[in-house]
Amino acid sequence: MLRALDIRDLLIIDHLELTFQPGLNVLTGETGAGKSILLDSLGFVLGWRGRAALVRQGAAQGEVMAEFELAEGHAARAVLEEAGLPVSDTLILRRVNTADGRKTAWVNDRRCSGEVLRALSETLLELHGQHDDRGLLNPRGHRAMLDEFSAAGEMLAEVRAAWSASAKARKQVEVTRSALEAVRAEEEFLRHSVSELDQLDPQPGEDETLDARRRQMQAAQRIRGDIARAYSLLSEGAEGAMGEAQRWLEAVAGDAGDGLDAPLAALGRSMIELGEAQDGVERFLEGLEFNTGELEDCEERLFAIRALARKHNVQPDELALHAEALREKLQALDAGDQNLADQEKALKAAEAAYAAAAERLSARRRSSGATLDAAVMAELAPLKMERAVFETRVTAAEAGPDGIDAVAFTVATNPGAPAGPLNKIASGGELSRFLLALKVCLRGEDDAKTLIFDEIDRGVGGATADAVGRRLKALADGSQVLVVTHSPQVAAQGAYHWRVQKSVKGGTTLSEVVPLDREERIDEIARMVSGDRITPEARAAARALLLDE
Repeated sequence: MLRALDIRDLLIIDHLELTFQPGLNVLTGETGAGKSILLDSLGFVLGWRGRAALVRQGAAQGEVMAEFELAEGHAARAVLEEAGLPVSDTLILRRVNTADGRKTAWVNDRRCSGEVLRALSETLLELHGQHDDRGLLNPRGHRAMLDEFSAAGEMLAEVRAAWSASAKARKQVEVTRSALEAVRAEEEFLRHSVSELDQLDPQPGEDETLDARRRQMQAAQRIRGDIARAYSLLSEGAEGAMGEAQRWLEAVAGDAGDGLDAPLAALGRSMIELGEAQDGVERFLEGLEFNTGELEDCEERLFAIRALARKHNVQPDELALHAEALREKLQALDAGDQNLADQEKALKAAEAAYAAAAERLSARRRSSGATLDAAVMAELAPLKMERAVFETRVTAAEAGPDGIDAVAFTVATNPGAPAGPLNKIASGGELSRFLLALKVCLRGEDDAKTLIFDEIDRGVGGATADAVGRRLKALADGSQVLVVTHSPQVAAQGAYHWRVQKSVKGGTTLSEVVPLDREERIDEIARMVSGDRITPEARAAARALLLDE
């Protein structure tokens, strides 16, 4: 609920402080007195787009502050939390516009953007009038209004969940199909590569082993002859000469005392070492035994492994892992068709669930649309529009998260006349009454917004204006309604009354807003009845209207 509005240096307002109350708040005044400026100021602090030049001439900046009271669970609290702004029972909005056009806004003394202000405004206030494109005249909001009227919240949530599930399933199918198509494009290459790799069957470390063996066989061809000659000398010449020398020395050792013991011991050790050398050289010679075909086979496999590694742009030791990765791609391809079929089946089920939920919501909308039509028609009769026709049109639309319907409120002002959008068909006075009747029917019990009606009684008078006033008063019961009016019948229904008037101070025209007591209300309503010259008859009519409130 709007509690207070403080305006400084905007247009022809130097400083205004207004305090509003629950119920029906009425603003009256002569044309041009500045009533629209109040709405411009309120729209400015709420972040709405409006006049470019708002700052009062000669002032450095203009400023508007609005104070709202937030009930527990009010939708504005969620907006504040999401924006990281302080949340309390009191919401204070302040916005400044400098003379050079710069705008700055605060919410509860914290800087904020115009987007946050506009998000808050959606939860705080509704403005209705002949040129309003934010409320009932905006066809984009008609579907949401019908859903709220029909209490279709759970159905709408079900449709949105089903849409999300079907969208997720559709995305999964697209990803799988795309992956399969990409794999199919290289299927021939994959199958050939896997076959080639399986046939060669390269093992980790095999390249190094083959290379070492190849080098060994190549070296063996060069060194085998020399090693064989050395072996021959070790096994024949050296062993025989040393054995002959050992026998000669042993033969005379008894006559030589102990003088030959050390040489004989050394010779014995040499014979042992010579034997070990012979065995080592012999084993090495045996290791050098190979045929030419073995070298050729080694080189052929080594070159095949390295060629395949270059072909696949991997290291030779990585060929086995690469082969496994290619096999997994082929397995995915082979299993992909079944996976895709399963996912497409799940997608069909999700789409069917969405279609069923959307159709149930559509049926609720059509049924509730007929109920709303009847309710609006019942409201139009007292407003002297009993011959008009209001129709909620529910038509097929492209499927989306909110269902398969487009909703539009249409009217025909006379029987047999073509129906069309509210703001295209109805005249000023008719439009006002249509809007009022529709709002009366759409007003929810838990609607916490402040409603503002800007000259919604334009073009009506007498009993019709009285009916308009009574409906505005009914709307204000338990909530808050602000109405800018030229109708005495409407003004008389207000619980609180302000007069907007101009005055000249120091050669400057300024607008001010004056709260009226009962006697002042009588004079103001009398002025609205008779014009500038207030007659006793006009005062009597004003008293009668106030007594009838």
